[in-house]
Amino acid sequence: MYAVIATGGKQYRVAEGDVVQLEKLEGEPGAAIEFDKVLMVGQGADVKIGKPYVEGGKVTGTVQSHGKTDKVTIVKFRRRKHYLRQGTHRQQYTKVKITGIAG
Repeated sequence: MYAVIATGGKQYRVAEGDVVQLEKLEGEPGAAIEFDKVLMVGQGADVKIGKPYVEGGKVTGTVQSHGKTDKVTIVKFRRRKHYLRQGTHRQQYTKVKITGIAG
């Protein structure tokens, strides 16, 4: 069984047992977390699509860890204008292990 959930402004296809790297969520490692914005639930040829969400759809998981992605360099440059701006960014994430899909 698999589901499509919406969190952090993105959509993710998840199945039971998957470890997914999501945008940062609140919660200590080991804490249970629920996603109620389930867009689609499917198993084989049987697929339920929500309008916009599946009624009674719920995906549960546990928080594994928090962290930051690799550093990304940002450069803004205009030639012959004496303009150069440099910066970096590290996005925070949460790893979640999917434990159950209902819907």
